[in-house]
Amino acid sequence: MSLFELIAVLLAIAGFLGYLNTRYLRLPTTIGIMLLSLGFSLVLVVVGLFVPSIELAAENIVSQIDFQDVLLEVMLSYLLFAGALHVDLSDLAKQKWVIALMATVGVVLSTLLVGTATYFLLPIFGFETQFLYCLLFGALISPTDPVAVLGILKKAGVGKSLKTKITGESLFNDGVGVVVFLALLSIATGKHEPSAAYIGELFAVEVLGGIAFGAALGFTGYYLLRNIDNYQVEVLITLALVTGGYALASHFHLSGPLAMVVAGLMIGNHGRLLAMSDTTRRHLDLFWELIDEILNALLFALIGLELLIVANQFSLATFALGLLMIIVVLICRAAAVSLPVLTLSPFRSFSKGTLKMLTWGGLRGGISVALALALPEEAGRSIFLKLTYMIVIFSIAVQGLTVGKLYRSINKEEETLEEASD
Repeated sequence: MSLFELIAVLLAIAGFLGYLNTRYLRLPTTIGIMLLSLGFSLVLVVVGLFVPSIELAAENIVSQIDFQDVLLEVMLSYLLFAGALHVDLSDLAKQKWVIALMATVGVVLSTLLVGTATYFLLPIFGFETQFLYCLLFGALISPTDPVAVLGILKKAGVGKSLKTKITGESLFNDGVGVVVFLALLSIATGKHEPSAAYIGELFAVEVLGGIAFGAALGFTGYYLLRNIDNYQVEVLITLALVTGGYALASHFHLSGPLAMVVAGLMIGNHGRLLAMSDTTRRHLDLFWELIDEILNALLFALIGLELLIVANQFSLATFALGLLMIIVVLICRAAAVSLPVLTLSPFRSFSKGTLKMLTWGGLRGGISVALALALPEEAGRSIFLKLTYMIVIFSIAVQGLTVGKLYRSINKEEETLEEASD
């Protein structure tokens, strides 16, 4: 099947599932499409028990789609830029220390906690692997996914301050998480010796280099937009900026995700305020919102369809371990966000329920699946991919659907306490 035919099939599936969700389920688009896609995959698996050729044909189509490349090399740049484009830089600056600590210290702490817990739990269920490989799993599952977070929080009704914390963390911690993952993967595969110098160099090049490159891209885009007033060309400039910028970042081994976030923040704030007419702002917003919605629909349809690849590999022990790891990851997430909040609480106030919301609102998504697919087979790819898949599905379907309800419940509880005190 050609690339064009694969894209046509995926678009047709995503479009049809989007219609069904909008017409009948009326869930947030990303969640609805993923759940319907999961249901579609399960139906094919059941039908395959009686007509194996149908399941094999479906598996063959899905297996031709390289999820890792499609997300990390194609979709992610556009999704991150589109997400950052609508984040208020002044709001982000107010939460800078919380976001910085959660996106760095929080990711590293979660990686260590999840990796250690995994190392001790695997043998109980009949699986064994090296501690370093467990840390790799911790690294890929610790960062919250900006695509999942942005798509779901947009419709969850979460307050401005809390939304900024969760959104800001998700935009920056995936870049840090990918660097941690790459460092551990290089050590695990013997490409580099485990040393502070190597990790420091990788962090400086990938993270700091990515941020600096993103700032340069953002300034370049701002300069070009400021000197013309033609919304068609200005939209084209932003599209070229993202496509070419991400390709250049990857070529020079800089963090493409962080570069896109920084560029998006600059274009969405300084560029929007000082370099665009009202007409350009309106068309630019519509264009990137449409890109965001389409790619989100495709991505979450893909996550559901991936079930066709892993469904037959699940055993009772794997499923039980996956359920336990969902709880473990949530506990480790709570510990990882508690440290920054408790560290900063003497210097600033946090609203009641912040820790609950940061824990439950830290959604995992396609990036974790893509990184799990990048694991070599000898690093426990088979078991870690299945665990990742279960955690991601739970995160999007359960946490994503209830994060808004949790926020309203916390607010209602606060109002009740205030009335009682009066």
